Amino acid sequence: MTTHSGDPRPVADQPANLSTVELTERLTAQVSTLVRTEVTHALDEVKSKGTRIGVGVGISGAGALLLYLGVATLIAAGVLGLATVVDPWLAALIVAVVVFAVGGILTAIGASKAKNAAPPVPEHTIDSVRDDVAAAKGAVR
Repeated sequence: MTTHSGDPRPVADQPANLSTVELTERLTAQVSTLVRTEVTHALDEVKSKGTRIGVGVGISGAGALLLYLGVATLIAAGVLGLATVVDPWLAALIVAVVVFAVGGILTAIGASKAKNAAPPVPEHTIDSVRDDVAAAKGAVR
């Protein structure tokens, strides 16, 4: 096979030697491949961000549950404090403070993770598509 001026492709495969139909077929195949690739990348990016949002929401939910249990423990501490004037209410109060602290920390961590993952928009893929459109416009001109 013959090559032309350092181009490793055979002369028949070089764009200058192809018919309009062959060029159109090649363009159609390349655009189709490009669109499929970009859609795949967008789906992967959205899935990744969705997973991070889910983790953040799960941790926040665990923190909220612990805050709820802390309130229940405080109520139990109040009941025990009023029912008896002994040390059991103080123990319940200490447990409630610890549960509140852990719940608050988990809620803050979960909210931070969810905030960092949102919005679940495929930003990298959008940038890539913009670059592809700019390259296509540049090639047409």
